[in-house]
Amino acid sequence: MLQIAVTGKPNVGKSSFFNSATASQVEMANYPFTTIDANKAVAHVISQCPCKEMNVTCNPNNSQCIDGTRLIPIELIDVAGLVPGAHEGKGLGNKFLDDLMQAKVFIHVIDASGGTDAEGNPVDLGTHDPLEDIEFLEHEIVMWMYGIVSKNWVRLIRKVEAEHLDFSKVIFEQLSGTGILIEDVIEALRTVNPNYGKWEDEDLIEFVRNLLNIAKPSLVIANKADLPGAKENIERMKEKYPNVIATSAESELALMNATRAGLISYISGDSSFEILEKDKLNPNQIKALEYIQTNILDVYGSTGVQEALNTAVFELLNMIVVYPVGDEHKLTDQKGNVLPDAFLVPKGSTPRQFAYI
Repeated sequence: MLQIAVTGKPNVGKSSFFNSATASQVEMANYPFTTIDANKAVAHVISQCPCKEMNVTCNPNNSQCIDGTRLIPIELIDVAGLVPGAHEGKGLGNKFLDDLMQAKVFIHVIDASGGTDAEGNPVDLGTHDPLEDIEFLEHEIVMWMYGIVSKNWVRLIRKVEAEHLDFSKVIFEQLSGTGILIEDVIEALRTVNPNYGKWEDEDLIEFVRNLLNIAKPSLVIANKADLPGAKENIERMKEKYPNVIATSAESELALMNATRAGLISYISGDSSFEILEKDKLNPNQIKALEYIQTNILDVYGSTGVQEALNTAVFELLNMIVVYPVGDEHKLTDQKGNVLPDAFLVPKGSTPRQFAYI
């Protein structure tokens, strides 16, 4: 199952994002939407199911279909231990970075309102610049990876030159265990000075930064988007960073809880909801729902949580959904199930490559 890492300093809403993203948990045959362990759970990305276009009734096996929308499971990893000096092993630094490397993409939750300082302590809104948090995480990961690649660098370069080794393969072997592919290394090497024998520290750091952007792309979750000052900060972030999603994880969690209670009709990612049992809502609950509609859904189009997951998978990782069937005319498997399985695969995958995914 595709893995996404969720990280962020304390008090930015990381737990709310993680919980809201996995809140629509339902029991399914192969993938029970329940907590995998203390820091892992199953969420989903959504895509239009072919059942409506093909005018058939599907029988999902490894996923779920709700009114023509297919929910495809992915795994979220709640990565704790983000502290200054993590790459040096401070705090839970080593475990933090090891957990982070399990994933194909990073989701970095930050407090867009600037209401938490560098260590995650609550401060007055707007007194901390959230852009510093984005730079901080990038620095920690880059320096950790730099430490791996630069280990025994001089000896490694001499060996490559003396034995005429493939430099990309040598770097790839240095990065064993990080989930980085040889293709990622080759692509990153094309972006830097090809005379690697004369690289300075700055060249190596540039290579590592480019490699991470290719192999482990990151998405910034600008959380608490409804608070004062957040909208302006989000605009600043989008000017500097390409992948920023405005979110309100608490709003998503509230909507999912109300949905489970049968009070409203809402699907994650929607721009509105329908109140089903208004007489069962107290004045505070009605006020809270009105606040979410006015300050989040009307402003940003959604709570941002589902948009974040879809962006990470379909845009950053360039994945698509495929529906393998045994009978292409009836759209069934060997047991007669219609469109039973939905799989996430890299765009451009061949049937042979899909067989090994």
